[in-house]
Amino acid sequence: MNFAPRRGIEDQTLHKKTDPRMIRLYHFPLSPFCRKVRLTLAEKRLEVELIEERYWEPSPDFLRRNPAGKVPVLRIENKVLSESQAICEYLEEAYPNPSLMPRDIDMRFEVRRLCAWFDDKFHAEVTSKLLYERVNKKIMAHGYPDSKAVKSGAGRIKYHLDYLGWLLDQRRWLAGDVMTLADVTAAAHISCLDYISDVDWNRNATVKDWYAKIKSRPSFRTLLADQVPGFPPPAHYADLDF
Repeated sequence: MNFAPRRGIEDQTLHKKTDPRMIRLYHFPLSPFCRKVRLTLAEKRLEVELIEERYWEPSPDFLRRNPAGKVPVLRIENKVLSESQAICEYLEEAYPNPSLMPRDIDMRFEVRRLCAWFDDKFHAEVTSKLLYERVNKKIMAHGYPDSKAVKSGAGRIKYHLDYLGWLLDQRRWLAGDVMTLADVTAAAHISCLDYISDVDWNRNATVKDWYAKIKSRPSFRTLLADQVPGFPPPAHYADLDF
């Protein structure tokens, strides 16, 4: 079977009507991986057309874009890219300014380590236990939240917030003295949980200050405007001063 991405009829029609240089992101608003790419695009001041994708009900066109059936999927200059970390590093190389990766090899390692921390460990221990149980299951009609999973996520997020605080006690940003893809990745995950009021901002003032700083950046504006039907965000979500 040939898994090479092909343009479907819908894509061909859209391609004829729009500028081929237009960047399109197939995404879901409360996906931390999609938010990670959205923030990266915004930090690099790249205009993007957002197309919401119900990836749990994949269409043939979507599966042609990404046979894994996952979001995000980025169409850029007639190329179709998938997997959030790979997409962000592609954007970093294609559009190096402003940079989200340091030049120093040790610092680049630290950025990638922290990206993996949030995309793998934090996602498995927290995001999947809170966001997916409380929101995604209802949206996808997959049943009711697992109370044990929710309790586990609520406990583990405390450990991760403490770890963030420990890092930020030593550094201005998560990986060093400048904002990097590590901060983007962490903020993408935490913003999803903040949308459903699952972050205790009283636990660590340093972490709260870091999030307020990154939340105030212009790149965050579209995230703060997100609305998921049936799940209104808390009043503080879009408040830059909490």
